[in-house]
Amino acid sequence: MAERRKAATSRKPATRKTTRKTARKTAARKVDRARPKSGARKASPKRWSQRVTRESDALDLKRGVFTLTSAKKIAASLKRSAEHSSRRKAGAYRSALSMLTFYINRAGTTLPKTQRERLQRAKGELKRQFGRE
Repeated sequence: MAERRKAATSRKPATRKTTRKTARKTAARKVDRARPKSGARKASPKRWSQRVTRESDALDLKRGVFTLTSAKKIAASLKRSAEHSSRRKAGAYRSALSMLTFYINRAGTTLPKTQRERLQRAKGELKRQFGRE
């Protein structure tokens, strides 16, 4: 058995004759690997966070809920959506608050200061409406 192993390891790997055709293919493959392809990776949807707020399994939000004029209205709408949702995995308060936080975080710096403050006040109002104060 030991002799077999020695014999197997001492063999030289079989060399393959390279023709011009295979040499060209190999060279082309090397060039392809070196150059990144522009459309190689599938582009992610442009506004995936917009899709989440629209098609979330947690809540069916009223259209334009985050653009309402007062924090009370925003909180009331989120509460209504959370309580009527049959697909949410957590409690109504937790689902409503997480959706509000998600929207604030994903908007980032593009969210106007006045609207960001209104949404932050809506968090406190949501807490009040659920009796968690």
